[in-house]
Amino acid sequence: MQEVKITVQETTNNTIIKFNTNTILINGGSYEYSNIDDAKNSPLAQQLFYLPFVKKVFITANFIAVQRFDIVEWSDVQDEVASQLESYLNDDGVVVNEETRTSKKEAIEVYAEVTPNPSVMKFGTNKSLTQRDVEYKNIDEASKSSPLAQAIFNFPFVKEVFISDNYVSITKYDMVEWNEVFAEVRTFIREYLVSGKTIIQELPNQEKEDSSNKVEQPSIKLEGISAQIVDILDEYIKPAVAGDGGNIAFRSYDETNKVVSVILQGACSGCPSSTATLKNGIENLLKEMLPNQINEVVAING
Repeated sequence: MQEVKITVQETTNNTIIKFNTNTILINGGSYEYSNIDDAKNSPLAQQLFYLPFVKKVFITANFIAVQRFDIVEWSDVQDEVASQLESYLNDDGVVVNEETRTSKKEAIEVYAEVTPNPSVMKFGTNKSLTQRDVEYKNIDEASKSSPLAQAIFNFPFVKEVFISDNYVSITKYDMVEWNEVFAEVRTFIREYLVSGKTIIQELPNQEKEDSSNKVEQPSIKLEGISAQIVDILDEYIKPAVAGDGGNIAFRSYDETNKVVSVILQGACSGCPSSTATLKNGIENLLKEMLPNQINEVVAING
């Protein structure tokens, strides 16, 4: 069992702080609690509400956000809260009793969308799947982290699986055409989600990944031009490529040569039009919004 580690992250609201975890807390979706009575299905949230300064608790797959009353400052208590959360989670404390939600058989819909990459089909859903994008190149990678991805790899034509907020992008081998198999895959994903099975049981350990493919996770540690690049990608680029079943993640900024490196994932990886998108879209936008700071944008397929 992976040891739970908590990292503290500030937010734009100084009354709210995020406690990020390196493990999966709940099986998709999110929960928000305004008081201890609201939190009857969450022993973890109930524990937090015993702290007199806790106003609200928000739980997702890989972080816990807590809003405080004005009686304290986060700088005075955040380390203690983080330590308490680590201890609770490492003692196998229950985060949320999810049986109530799954027993109601959520009305889950799954739809298939073509993407600019003919090898990739996007399967969107009205259910939140993950709070952090994950990509799997083969069934061995998936078996260590995502039961959903592992199950999808049982289709012999599946080459890669990318899971994002509310969709799954699947890359196929050339042995079949999507019009021959997409309906079967869509039905399979929907039945999997309706049954309440685990989507991601553990986030991939990025420290063990090949450094050439490692995605630098944007965090409050980024400063200057790097932070501005991440903000532009998040606001202007990611929503557009997510609509096509892909993702573009910031990797690094070479301040000396003014070169931005990004990683292409999902439908963007290996897409015939990705080079044009990179040069005519992302590179031009960054040059326009950060004048004299960007010479080139280069991409690595995830």
